[in-house]
Amino acid sequence: MEHSSPTPTDLRIQPRNVMFARGRSATRWWNGGDPVATAFYNSLSLTFPKGEAFFIESVRNFRDHVPEQQQGQIDAFIKQEAAHSREHAHLNSQVEQSGYDVAPMHADLDARLAELKTQPPIVGLVTTVALEHFTAIIAHACLKHERHFKRATADAARLWKWHAIEEIEHKGVAFDTFLAATEKLSTYKRWKFRALVMLHISYTFLRGRVRAMREFLRQDGIDGPRAGLRIFWYLAIYPGLLRQVFPAWLSFFRPKFHPWQHDDRGLVAMHEAQLGLPVLNKDALLRLS
Repeated sequence: MEHSSPTPTDLRIQPRNVMFARGRSATRWWNGGDPVATAFYNSLSLTFPKGEAFFIESVRNFRDHVPEQQQGQIDAFIKQEAAHSREHAHLNSQVEQSGYDVAPMHADLDARLAELKTQPPIVGLVTTVALEHFTAIIAHACLKHERHFKRATADAARLWKWHAIEEIEHKGVAFDTFLAATEKLSTYKRWKFRALVMLHISYTFLRGRVRAMREFLRQDGIDGPRAGLRIFWYLAIYPGLLRQVFPAWLSFFRPKFHPWQHDDRGLVAMHEAQLGLPVLNKDALLRLS
């Protein structure tokens, strides 16, 4: 079956070298002094080093199934994700240094990843497709709406905006790899496969983030219904990230969906110019390979 992709032919996936808060002390509520906002992004960050290693492995398993140009995009995707893992590992160490016990969250993540790794490689790939869509639409919302990091520490805002820029840049890599890997499936079977996985991943992703947020807030002395209401308000009302990403999440279920049907490189270029991000030099690229 022929598989076409609307990925821009002039797309440039550029690994950049951002290092988070080296030599600086940890700030417990680094996102504007707000424990709820901090808990949400901490809950994401804790998943990234191991989660992005899983993404890399899942896409790399099918590198030989794609054309040469897409292989170059996979290589750039891997370098970007490896750099993200490195920096979020550093952020996560600061989360621990600020006094949080993150062992329960790590145990939950390890159990979910272990279960995924028992599945065939194609399941890992389509899971990566679903989660990459989540990261891309969250990234878009975080860059579009300044409210998300307006009061964050400068180091943290820079880290998250850099990550968001690169998530948008490589948002089509896993999807294009999936198209190549499933080219023998009918359009309906391909759609059904990714749609069912997305429904499952959406539930586990949201449940995992809320559970982790509740654990962070419990350690901050905020528990019970009060914690639940504050989490709901933050995610659904203000700043309302879930409300902001819902239309883009829903678009995934269109039979002919592709991440690059929405070209948001203009948003990326604006923030990249503001941040002045350095590219990875040759030695750094080799270390991340």
